[in-house]
Amino acid sequence: MRSVIQQDYDNIEYIVVDPGSTDGSREVIDRYRSRIARVVFQPDSGPGDGLNKGFASASGEIYGYLNADDTYLPGTLKKACQIFAKRNEIDVLSAHCYIVDENGRTVQKAFSRTFDLRRYAAGSCVLIQQSTFFRSRVFKRTGGFNPANRISWDGELTVELALAGARFKVVHDYWSCFRIYPGSLTGSKDHRERHARERERIAARLGFGDMSQLERKLLWITGWLGEPVTLALRLVDGVVHPDRLV
Repeated sequence: MRSVIQQDYDNIEYIVVDPGSTDGSREVIDRYRSRIARVVFQPDSGPGDGLNKGFASASGEIYGYLNADDTYLPGTLKKACQIFAKRNEIDVLSAHCYIVDENGRTVQKAFSRTFDLRRYAAGSCVLIQQSTFFRSRVFKRTGGFNPANRISWDGELTVELALAGARFKVVHDYWSCFRIYPGSLTGSKDHRERHARERERIAARLGFGDMSQLERKLLWITGWLGEPVTLALRLVDGVVHPDRLV
């Protein structure tokens, strides 16, 4: 919450969604209530449903969202909004992130890639959710988040944005910290397995369910070769602590 409140961009409509936490979150929310535009205290059927409720009450032109354990880096919202203001043709804007552990120590870096539906289905394309922002106009052309998807609701929304005709742009900057550790949802083996199943479901829906392993590998290779700047960042500066990879 502090990473949002302490941004150097004033025109923020900060909406907090809490379906009924019992871990002290509501006390923290109350502590910062004067800096929050709206609090949605409603039961929901999962993260996607909760995010739909939050965005339904939003009035801004640019949307972004953080899950409970992640943070924005200083200056992120100003940078994003300045790019959107100058580039009206961009609908979805993404940057890179630092992956941090439970103590906030940087473990490695992760990179947004140029979005492509076929490469997404092959598992060789991702946008860093915490460093991604999108225009409300394109979000409203989709059905929002899929409430039934309890593991990769963010990736499926990206697919929906692409199918709605969104135009994507990646900038080579670091805008957020993504927290992963063994006890977190994303860091668990079960999460990875469920995520793979959801990706296969989406791939089948897109007509790429019969993709061979060879085709997947070729898409992975050609994808990186087509993004020389991101590839250079990954090779030169991608890993911070090789002995502590997630």
